[in-house]
Amino acid sequence: MSAPVVPSSDLASRVRQYLDERRRLGFKLCSTARALSSFERFVTNTGHTGPLTIEQMAQWARQVQATHMVDGLVGSDTAARRLVLLRPFMRWMRQFEPATEVPDDSSFGPIPGRVSPHIYCDAEIVALLAAARQLGPSDGLRAATYTTLFGLIASTGLRISEALNLTDSDVDLDDGVLTIRQTKFGKSRQVPLHPSAIGPLANYLALRRQHVRPTANTTFFVSSRGARRGEPLGDRQAHRMFVQLREQLGWVDRGGHGQPRIHDLRHSFAVRRLILWHEQGADLHQRMLALSTYMGHVNISNTYWYLSGVPELMALAGARFERFADMGECDYE
Repeated sequence: MSAPVVPSSDLASRVRQYLDERRRLGFKLCSTARALSSFERFVTNTGHTGPLTIEQMAQWARQVQATHMVDGLVGSDTAARRLVLLRPFMRWMRQFEPATEVPDDSSFGPIPGRVSPHIYCDAEIVALLAAARQLGPSDGLRAATYTTLFGLIASTGLRISEALNLTDSDVDLDDGVLTIRQTKFGKSRQVPLHPSAIGPLANYLALRRQHVRPTANTTFFVSSRGARRGEPLGDRQAHRMFVQLREQLGWVDRGGHGQPRIHDLRHSFAVRRLILWHEQGADLHQRMLALSTYMGHVNISNTYWYLSGVPELMALAGARFERFADMGECDYE
């Protein structure tokens, strides 16, 4: 039986109906739900009535987002990504309002492909952790929190959201394993820790327990200042601190994002691992599945992207091809 029809003018009801239908089919739609809720609020605030138009959608897509702001507007790349989230819903809406417009690539162009990340050298990671250790106050938890957080991401390749969502029960220091629950793509996985990471994590946990009394909601990484003391460390807090340290260190970007990012620590972990396996003479194709699982990639193609999208590994792939070509010439002769 189909879902009950609601008035076509009630966009909020249509959004709920659409999400309910899709979720019953097994789709999680986390990003889509946020985008549609934001778009519905935007349309409501403008007082619009009648069919939804591409002009409205484009105006919404240009809204300021703190992490993508350029002179008060998002860049065209970000706007294109936001706009594409609306397309399936607008196609669905046409059954109720045939005049509903569906956005295509003409508004902001096609969504661009992935660009090369900033791959941190060892000296940069050492400098980042050293700078984090100097954060004040000297008798507080702040320095240890950020040193441990950035060090953990660099040594495991976790997403920042995965690290911030860790609870004490997810961090098994006896067996050296992290449990990553319901991540970006709704999967859970276990991440073995290198022995060198266990000591710093144990030291941070012991220091945190001296400063913050744990509760049922305590995450592994917590805020240590002001009204948020003892509360889960937030994504914005972590990014704000990273930007402060990045500017202090004066890094020059070697990627395509304009500035080195926290997420580039994850990319750097993957690249260092692939380079190490290459130096050890390992079969990279056999190791790719293990790396893909470890990093929580939904498709192994996301792992193979490093071989073609990162300059450090493009050279490695080129060298492998040259050896292959040389072997072919020898066989031919």
